[in-house]
Amino acid sequence: MEIVRPRHLRPGDTVAVLSPSWGGPAVFPHVFDKGLAVLREDFGLRVREFPTARRAPAALQADPRARAADLNAAFADPEVVAIIVSVGGEDSVRLLPYLDPAIIEQNPKILMGYSDTTTLLTFVNQLGIVTFNGPAVMAGFAQLHALPEAFAAHLRVLLFSAPATYTYEPYGAYIEHHLDWNDPRNAGLVEPFRPDPDGMRWLQGKGPVTGRLFGGCIEVLEFLKGTRFWPAPDFWEGRILFFETSEDVPPPASVGYFLRNYGMQGIFDRAAGVVFGRARGYTPAQKRELEARAVAIIAGEFGRGDMPIVANADFGHTDPQWVIPLGVRAELDPRGPSLRLIEPACAPA
Repeated sequence: MEIVRPRHLRPGDTVAVLSPSWGGPAVFPHVFDKGLAVLREDFGLRVREFPTARRAPAALQADPRARAADLNAAFADPEVVAIIVSVGGEDSVRLLPYLDPAIIEQNPKILMGYSDTTTLLTFVNQLGIVTFNGPAVMAGFAQLHALPEAFAAHLRVLLFSAPATYTYEPYGAYIEHHLDWNDPRNAGLVEPFRPDPDGMRWLQGKGPVTGRLFGGCIEVLEFLKGTRFWPAPDFWEGRILFFETSEDVPPPASVGYFLRNYGMQGIFDRAAGVVFGRARGYTPAQKRELEARAVAIIAGEFGRGDMPIVANADFGHTDPQWVIPLGVRAELDPRGPSLRLIEPACAPA
């Protein structure tokens, strides 16, 4: 399948904002408004809120058709250049039967979010369009001023230009929590940073591999297994898989069960490498257990001792996070370790 790159953003472009999962903007409007202000004032974008953007959580949960209709309408809108979700949740998988592949294929544009948005990103990516695992309006953009300047610079490179190659650089520190959203004074604020001088951790592998990126939140991907929205066997050929865990902190044993299922599907036989994002909420001992289980299953149970595996990368449920474009060719080198895009994520404007 030929990969389609949406054009990159420019100041003055219109971005659609909607809530395909949890109705966080209705519960914490001060956080949502902070994120919208960042999109407008820091990035010079025009924001168009779609009907579901501020709908109450109960109403959203009861109406996946309305949430899907917003996404279809955002893709169909000729003025919309990008779609950024408000926040994550837990049931965006219910939208997939109501999405219109023809509309999406005819109108490729940036679609970005993370966590529960994994279902939407993988659906659109399987249509051959690059999608973006990255910050949401309430979780990432709202906190921009409290995060290192390197985060804003990273967003500008990945979303507002089309470099032929791009090497990801560790931020060197991270936060796991935003300050309590129940207090409006905390909108956009984060807990003290934790140093992380080591960056990505090499687990196994001797040399670099290349492949197209695919992945997201490992728990959300479990919602798709066994459905018609799960990729076909040949889709996995040569993929560099990226996985992150959510704030629910799934036990290392459960993550091992998820990975074992990938092995039983033959995915590790086809994939080129694996990158794990920084695990949020785990103790150092639990992080090491996660890493040990990954190696024990991928290498020990399924015979891929040659497969490069890297952990503790800057994406997922800690901030600041990298934007990871699904469908873009990348190079994973465990010797650095390093992750590098070897083709543009966006098309020139």
